[in-house]
Formats: sequence, C-alpha cells, structure tokens
Amino acid sequence: MDDYQLNIISPFGPSIAKVKIPEKIIKSLNDHVDKIRNNEKLSKKFDAGKSLIGNVTQEINLSPEIIKESGWLAFLANASRAWIKNSLGKEITKFNINSSWVISQYANEYNPVHWHSAHISGAGFLKVPSTFGKTFQKDKKNLNGQLVLINGTRSFMCDSQYKIIPEVGDFYIFPHYLMHSVYPFKDTDEERRSISFNAEIDEKIFDVHV
Repeated sequence: MDDYQLNIISPFGPSIAKVKIPEKIIKSLNDHVDKIRNNEKLSKKFDAGKSLIGNVTQEINLSPEIIKESGWLAFLANASRAWIKNSLGKEITKFNINSSWVISQYANEYNPVHWHSAHISGAGFLKVPSTFGKTFQKDKKNLNGQLVLINGTRSFMCDSQYKIIPEVGDFYIFPHYLMHSVYPFKDTDEERRSISFNAEIDEKIFDVHV
C-alpha cells in the first residue's frame, strides 16, 4: 500500500511520521461520525468524554467494526509499519489498535497537554474550519487551533515544540509518550474534527531494554 505518502519528521528526539489519509477513508469516517452525532442514543453509546482529557464539545469512540470496514485499520497498520521500518530498520509483526476516537472541537474549546497509552499513537484532521480567528495582538504569531507536539526543553539549537497547522487529511504518528496539546480558536461556528488512536506493536521492538 503506497497511498499514505509517508514523510519522516525528526524535529527533536523521537521521529514522527506525517501521512495523508485517503479521501475515501475520510469520507467514510466523517459519514459515520455525522450519523452518530445526529442520533442522541448513539451519541451516548459511543461517548468518550469521560475517559479523555479534552475540554471539547464531543469525543466519540470508534467501534472495531468501523475501524476495520472504513479502511482505517489497514491504513494505520501500513503507515506505522513503514514509519518504524524507515526509522529503526525493523519490521513489526504486531499491530493492535486499543482505541480510536474522533474529537469535535468548536470555538474556545481546547485539549490540554497530555500523552497517550499503549505503544504508538497519532492525531490528524477530518474537518477544518475556514478560519481559526485572529490574534488579540496583531504582532503575535497566530497559534489558534494548532496541534502542538512537545518534547524536552528548549535550548540552543534545540526546539521543544513542533507546531502543526491543521489540514484535512494530514495525520501524524508518534510514540505514545510524546506530549501534545491543541490550542483553542475563535471567530467561527465551524467544527475542527480530529481523529486519534492508540496501538500496541511488538514488545521486543518497543522496549529498547529487551
């Protein structure tokens, strides 16, 4: 499978994979989430808000069935396999998704600094507002709505943050321990819809002390 357009990013410490979600998968996932959000009973059934840290409108768990049927499982497995092969020169034989969920975020909502469980994780974008709003001070860099990956301490020749401007289809895969957050945005009623996952791989590859 070659349609994930793999790029390896190493802004600091651990490498990060940037891939492109195929349009067919984006549509399938968005259609599924729209169906859940428009049904109160389904919204309660798949609500992930109690187990996640985000201060956002809605967080929806994806069932194992939709993860597989949408092509999301195969996409993540292939992209993760290529990332690890290119970064470590090792072939994984195990890829088990523990969870995958979709976050619907609106103006003034945010996701604080956190990290994930399992071995590898990722985050990307299914819908993006046409604007994230202006900064209060014109001379300040606009970080509204951005995903920020964090590692280590900022020092000479070393940046501790990798800031990502959301674009539909862009997806980033990284080690589970990599801290990250999402800035709030304003001046729009549109939804910022993101998707994430946690997965386990071969223990002998993940555990560097084995």
